Amino acid sequence: MAEFLLEIFSEEIPARMQEKASDDLVRLVTTKLTEAALEHSGVTSYVTARRLTLHIAKLSTEQLDVSEERRGPRADAPDQAIDGFLRGAGLTRDDLVEREDKKGTFLYAVIDKKGRAAVDVISEFMPDIIKNFPWPKSQRWGSGTLRWVRPIHSILCIHGGKVVGFEVDGIKSGNVTRGHRFMAPAEITISSFDDYNQGLKNAYVMIDRSERIETIEKDAAKLASNAGLEIVGDKVLLGEVAGLAEYPVALLGSFDKDFLGVPPEALTSAMRTHQKYFSLKDKKGKLANKFIFVSNMKTNDNGVKIIDGNERVLHARLSDTKFFWDQDLKSTLEDHLPALDEIVFHAKLGTVGERVKRLESLSGHIAGQIGADQEKSILAARLSKSDLVTGMVDECPELQGLMGKYFALAEGLDGEVADAIADHYSPKGPSDVCPSTPVSVALSLAEKMDTLVGFFAIDEKPTGSKDPFALRRASLGIIRLITENKVRINLDDTISHSAKTYEMDFDQEELQSFFWDRLKVYAKDKNIRHDIIGAEFTWDFVKLLAKAEALQNFVSTDDGENLLAGYKRAANILKAEEKKDGTLFDGDVSQSDLSMNEEKILYTSLQDVAGKATDAVEAENFALAMTELSGLRAPIDAFFDKVTVNSDVGSERENRLKILSQIRSTMNMVVDFSKIEG
Repeated sequence: MAEFLLEIFSEEIPARMQEKASDDLVRLVTTKLTEAALEHSGVTSYVTARRLTLHIAKLSTEQLDVSEERRGPRADAPDQAIDGFLRGAGLTRDDLVEREDKKGTFLYAVIDKKGRAAVDVISEFMPDIIKNFPWPKSQRWGSGTLRWVRPIHSILCIHGGKVVGFEVDGIKSGNVTRGHRFMAPAEITISSFDDYNQGLKNAYVMIDRSERIETIEKDAAKLASNAGLEIVGDKVLLGEVAGLAEYPVALLGSFDKDFLGVPPEALTSAMRTHQKYFSLKDKKGKLANKFIFVSNMKTNDNGVKIIDGNERVLHARLSDTKFFWDQDLKSTLEDHLPALDEIVFHAKLGTVGERVKRLESLSGHIAGQIGADQEKSILAARLSKSDLVTGMVDECPELQGLMGKYFALAEGLDGEVADAIADHYSPKGPSDVCPSTPVSVALSLAEKMDTLVGFFAIDEKPTGSKDPFALRRASLGIIRLITENKVRINLDDTISHSAKTYEMDFDQEELQSFFWDRLKVYAKDKNIRHDIIGAEFTWDFVKLLAKAEALQNFVSTDDGENLLAGYKRAANILKAEEKKDGTLFDGDVSQSDLSMNEEKILYTSLQDVAGKATDAVEAENFALAMTELSGLRAPIDAFFDKVTVNSDVGSERENRLKILSQIRSTMNMVVDFSKIEG
């Protein structure tokens, strides 16, 4: 066993591609090693802006010798058959042995294969890995044919300190790498991973991504703290800038305070999206006129010139942002409505302007159901898409909705209306915050319902893993809006109202089924069993989930588990006897025919529990309803323990079957227990 080290050194690899490329390199190389029967352990990969590195702590120096036995034709087979077998085995007739079995005498070849040196095996497959590496985008350079994400400068490949020799498009492998592009560009000769790691450290290269992230976090936090500020957390940006610099140096810059009059999200977006800068806030949470960025080198002037250059670039960027903001303020959201008629929402679903009219109708309808202000809901719907034609949203598309809120507040519109404009796209995913104010909820529900009904109407439904219009996300968003805000809304009615706004033929049942499937997914994420959520359906999702939660808690207890078993026993007996007799035993129980104490107690308990459980269900106190049902456990257990249901006396048998029918009907008043597994 010996150490193996591979480095592919190139021009800058885009940060978004680095982690996957590192994983792909490990997968491709280790797969080949396994296929070649080369034992290996301690596999680690590293990636920076300019290098992909793979280190294997222990790799076999050669393949194991193998011996293979092949059965050939019969010994008396024609010469042609035997010659063909010999050619395939690479042997002569003298190398074969004869063995007898029940079917005759056969020829056997024993082929011994000596294991090859690992360096020879690796040198054969490594060029193919490099040539066929799965980059999402790649390029050619010079006169060569090799495609890589960026031009390759060198390939380092050593095993046991010795070079694994191969060539790819004129690039020969060796034992040399280079350090930092500017601070230590000289060649470094490598004989081991320790040499490599230490040599690059000395040459201002941090090969470990986690070390670069930690360095940026620590240094940036220190800069912010010294300035009396805090970093606006951004893990995605942190990971990205860690991929841009081999030797990250955090620096603090500033911009003109006049820019702070622009919405902070717009400033943050400009800094993050275009410049990869971290925003800073003061102790009160307000955006500060400072920023932190990451340089790829340290300088003798402590980054003064670099800071100055970045400040000038940011000034130009923020000047553009402020220009768009100032220009947009010269118009109202209402002024932008005619422009929406010129934007196609979908070829089969009309313009954005037509969609706005549908949202007005649907928002008002929903607002009436959930107790939201209808006028505000309709106004919010009418203005919800107006920011799409503003310069600010053209500059920062990710801020649509939010910019609408700022424009609404700037022209003095009601705060609830402004918030609804900002929130109507939310929730955008499972981790996104769900709107909670009534007007926001009404508009958000309308926006998603219009999307679902429209695309179902034109038969653009999700298929398999494909969901180009994010309809699954829209339906889950509706479920979250309803359940988290506990709003009582009849979705069946809402779907019907939305369908009328389209004036198209529409299969409502298909969308209803789609909602039911999404609700089961939502319930699963809440750890509610599929049989529990499926026990009873209602369009009142708040009620349905509350009942399902209470039911699941109940059946997980001893009382619930045993009572369910008693219910199943009663239901099974009833089913068998009703089938045999061809009649239902759902009539009134004759109290005079109750001969045993256990059946009398059970009958009395059923009458008492039925009333209390019904009251609890009507009050939507489902936990109490389950508690009331638990009082039946002992009487039912005693009944089955002492009472023979199928009595030889016909009147007793019929009466006892009616008691079983009452068990079934009483428990089903709360929920259909027949659908519960157990």
